[in-house]
Amino acid sequence: MKIDQTRLNNPGRRSLLKGAAAVGISFSVPPSLLAADGKLNFYNWDTYIGEDTISQFESSSGVSVQYDLYADNDELFAKLKGGNPGYDLIVPTNDYIERMLLADMLLPLDHSKISNIGNVGSAFMNPSFDPGRKYSLPYMWGTIGLGYRKSAVEELTSWNDVLASDKYAGRIALMGDAQTNFQMALKAMGKSLNDWSDENIAAAEAMLLAQKANVAAFAADNGQDLLLAGEVDIAMEWNGDILQAMEEDDDIGYLVPTEGGLLWEDALCIPKGAKNIDNAHAMIDHILDAKVGAEIAEFIFYATPNEASREHLADDYLNNPAIFPDQATIEASEVSLFPGQEVTRKLDDAWTRIKAAG
Repeated sequence: MKIDQTRLNNPGRRSLLKGAAAVGISFSVPPSLLAADGKLNFYNWDTYIGEDTISQFESSSGVSVQYDLYADNDELFAKLKGGNPGYDLIVPTNDYIERMLLADMLLPLDHSKISNIGNVGSAFMNPSFDPGRKYSLPYMWGTIGLGYRKSAVEELTSWNDVLASDKYAGRIALMGDAQTNFQMALKAMGKSLNDWSDENIAAAEAMLLAQKANVAAFAADNGQDLLLAGEVDIAMEWNGDILQAMEEDDDIGYLVPTEGGLLWEDALCIPKGAKNIDNAHAMIDHILDAKVGAEIAEFIFYATPNEASREHLADDYLNNPAIFPDQATIEASEVSLFPGQEVTRKLDDAWTRIKAAG
């Protein structure tokens, strides 16, 4: 496996994963699924794969994997929107799958080449963003909430505690993308995170502008590293990233505020322009294997949609509320829908003003 070293922007998080245990797996890829050149170019989120997932696939299939990393969906979309530079497999989030489908950026999947598709839980097989799973298959799901240092934080229950208060001034890290920050501001105001009226956008912009002086960093997928280093006491982040930090430091906790957070799903997709399509299908099939799926889930601390993996997972994973939130949290939270190009432009303009403000 070759890794693009220029994308390794979170070495601290990688270091804390070294002690995780991998599950032994025997897996064989049918030769008929492999393209002649024996290569696969895989573009994925940082620290978002099992310790041995790729090396096992390479060993069993004979396919050489080039594994490159991106920090967020915006980076992924920007990399591919002008034409695929050569990637065969990507892992966008649900609303970006909608966006890519509208832009005609994804290839349909051949389900007949994915023997492990039956391992996916039935609840995940007909999402609104991809009915019938024609273009995607689920990888992981989870929430966006708040990681925090227990010894330094009191009465953290609401998004308003970090978006409309100076109680933790200079000790807060927010995420680095416009849409997520605006959505959490909408939740703080008791609104739907998909309600993109001009009035709501303006109110969220005003809230974020007023709070900027109290924010230590807008973190590009590394809020958990700032939390571990003691540079902040609260970080808006993906739940799995905070769970990884919790394994390193038991003074770190995670919660979804009472207003609810964002429910998300990342999925495996083949982008248009892919050259090694059969190898991409083979890797998807490998990832959906029951034991492989369990190894990935336990290693990266995200919730798996692979129902067959559950028998291979420990109780402390299956019963962890930071991985699998309770029903009240799920009901208070929402799935993000693609807001459309016009709203995206408005959010980008507002975000530019917020970042430029003194």
